[in-house]
Amino acid sequence: MLNEMAWDLVQQSLGAADEMKVELTDCPLGAVIDFGVEVPGSLAAGLALAEICSGGLLDVQLTPGDLGGTGWPMVSVSTDAPLEACLLSQYAGWQVKVGKFFGMGSGPMRAAASREELFEDIGYHEQAERVVGVLEASKLPGEAVIREIAEACGVEPGNVALVVAPTASIAGNLQIAARSVETAMHKLFTLGFDVSRVEAGYGFAPLPPVAGEDLIGIGRTNDAILYGASITLLVTGDDESIEAIGKQIPSSASAAYGKPFLQIFEEAGRDFYKIDPLLFSPAEIVLSNIETGKVHLFGRRDLGLVRRSFGLE
Repeated sequence: MLNEMAWDLVQQSLGAADEMKVELTDCPLGAVIDFGVEVPGSLAAGLALAEICSGGLLDVQLTPGDLGGTGWPMVSVSTDAPLEACLLSQYAGWQVKVGKFFGMGSGPMRAAASREELFEDIGYHEQAERVVGVLEASKLPGEAVIREIAEACGVEPGNVALVVAPTASIAGNLQIAARSVETAMHKLFTLGFDVSRVEAGYGFAPLPPVAGEDLIGIGRTNDAILYGASITLLVTGDDESIEAIGKQIPSSASAAYGKPFLQIFEEAGRDFYKIDPLLFSPAEIVLSNIETGKVHLFGRRDLGLVRRSFGLE
């Protein structure tokens, strides 16, 4: 069960709270763990946050890499359960709006609530006693948020654990860069590809510099995926269906490709839903057919744009 695995990971994080520079808040209902709102957080917290977000089914590491001639850390991820880890858990498909609070919700609590059409289409619902959610938000949620999530998930408020980090934080920044495989899986799903054909996934994206404000952070983290990420998916089935949709999979399928995300975001009136959905995908995608042995490569990375986004040029 995704929520049970994530609950155990939350407990492990609390056991290392001082070392990870995270904090259990004094919210009287449930558990709200601050990973970067009022505490500094850490790289270790970011790695833990990404694993919690995927129900423990995603292995996340920092690995050495190169960014156009400059040594640069990469956030590398791998999973043997990409559908469960990415679509049913990690994808930020729940907009949590309660009063003045807003946060993008991800994590296995989504599988318990099953509010999104995605769960009906895939045919998955998790009956959980305890739920875990990750909120990308600039402030900590209160009791009203806990109560709404508890009701949606069918659990008692005391059985809700929410881990919170803003985009412009060490942990929040890292966990977004860990979404390279997730964005590809969601893109395949929206294109109508049978995602149950994906047996495993590996990917990496450059770790953005932590921004001084969330808006800049949104630009950098999206540029890291859209222009700097490369992923490989191990798939089954026929090669013809892969080639038929291949050019639509990477971010370069969008006419907006080539502009910094912050510019695209501003042109869309800061409304994600007005941005061409074809843009949201890794830059470079390899689909390796484990049954036929054929390798399909789509897209390209633009490391020059990433360098400019990161302030290297």
